[in-house]
Amino acid sequence: MTTIRLSDGIVKDDVLVVGLSQKSSRGSLVIESGDLALETKSLLQTLGDLGATGKADEVIKVPGTSTRLIVFTGLGKNATTYDNEVLRRAAGAAARALAGNSSATFSLPAKNKEAIRAIGEGAALGSYAFSSFKGSTKGDQKTPLKTITIHTSLAAVAEVKQEAKSAEIIAQYTSLVRDLINTPPSHLTPESFCSAISDAVKKAGGAAAGLKVSVMNESQLKSKGYGGITAVGQGSVNPPRLVNISYTPKNVKSSKKYAFVGKGITFDTGGLALKPALGMEAMKSDMSGAAAVCAATIAIALLKLPVAIEAWAPLAENMVSDTATRPSDVITMYGGKTIEVLNPDAEGRLVLGDALVKAQEEDGLDGIIDVATLTGAQVVALGTRTSAVMTNNEEFSSQFLKLAARTGEAFWPMPLPIELRASLDSPVADMANIGERMGGMLVAGLFLKEFISDDLPWLHLDIAGPAYNEGQPHGYTPVGGTGIALRTLVALAEFA
Repeated sequence: MTTIRLSDGIVKDDVLVVGLSQKSSRGSLVIESGDLALETKSLLQTLGDLGATGKADEVIKVPGTSTRLIVFTGLGKNATTYDNEVLRRAAGAAARALAGNSSATFSLPAKNKEAIRAIGEGAALGSYAFSSFKGSTKGDQKTPLKTITIHTSLAAVAEVKQEAKSAEIIAQYTSLVRDLINTPPSHLTPESFCSAISDAVKKAGGAAAGLKVSVMNESQLKSKGYGGITAVGQGSVNPPRLVNISYTPKNVKSSKKYAFVGKGITFDTGGLALKPALGMEAMKSDMSGAAAVCAATIAIALLKLPVAIEAWAPLAENMVSDTATRPSDVITMYGGKTIEVLNPDAEGRLVLGDALVKAQEEDGLDGIIDVATLTGAQVVALGTRTSAVMTNNEEFSSQFLKLAARTGEAFWPMPLPIELRASLDSPVADMANIGERMGGMLVAGLFLKEFISDDLPWLHLDIAGPAYNEGQPHGYTPVGGTGIALRTLVALAEFA
């Protein structure tokens, strides 16, 4: 876990991180060192000789005078006030480049508590590494920063201290999400996922923090009619589970109550609709939604936010075997709806359908959000860095999108065209699990909408591309699991 500190005194670390921007009119460089005064003339000369540009994701290290290193991280175009996400990414890029150092002081242009929190989040999120399965080469891997000090004249302000603590918690539980996603399916099964989450809840304080965990096993799921989760998981030797984390604020009356539901396919072969081998290794990330909603709930509890949360994670491994669900099988979902399974690789919507119905049995919900790596069509439509939002309530969606802009997570609203609904009709069941191929992301959203009460505000977040980074690291985002959606789910509770 990375520790975040605040300071307004002398820089004690031997590494100092400051910003570097570029004035668009002349192309000249500007050193942005926040509340810390630096002698810039010689530094600018050195940076010019090195070909520095100040562009985003650029990190340049030069020998310091009072510190061993001065690290310049790109802020892009010079501005009077920098967007918090610019600061978050710049801090993250610097932190990634500083692996192998134990600590660093970040002095970036932060004028308020929100900007300081963004720097803390970025630096801590950039200080992530996953080495649990390294063997003989583990010693060769550089360890990430353990201590981050943010230099600011606001260091003594109580609200700013709280923002730094919040950033630390956000980073800690984003790291939990990333760890779960990056864990290979040989070690992360539905059962071990439940164990990991139960351990995390216990470590967070359990009942003392207002948290409670319960798990349904395969026999309970089958006997109680969870046909979607059962059908998806029945082809695997690792049986399915349904985990529930309940958070009830302590000593305060909650202002809102939300249900979070996350898709938890610990590995997806496609079942009897077997996926191509190329790229299948990334299907260990098909439980990203489940990890996000569980970790977000724990973070909300540790932040002591006065919002009640019921998080549900339907967990299954979608495998090929003689017991796997066949194309054209008909299953009965929790709540009684029958589904013709035309494609066993459209399995996420089946486990979510069960969990969405169960989640709505909770009285007094103000909204329900599902988070899922649901469709390849999401990546085609929006790419690998922007997630989709679909809804039955535009006001709820608008609120979420404003919060996403605040947290720096990229989401984009998508429609649920009524004319596509007919493509889900089945001649033998209430509905089929696939429909029109064109607009497949939207069709999947329409399928889930069938399990939502019309009067309950609902958001469907398709995070298929952004959940797992198969490209190059950037900003505070590593290769592998990213932890997308956690920050905005927490913000929903924070600003409810």
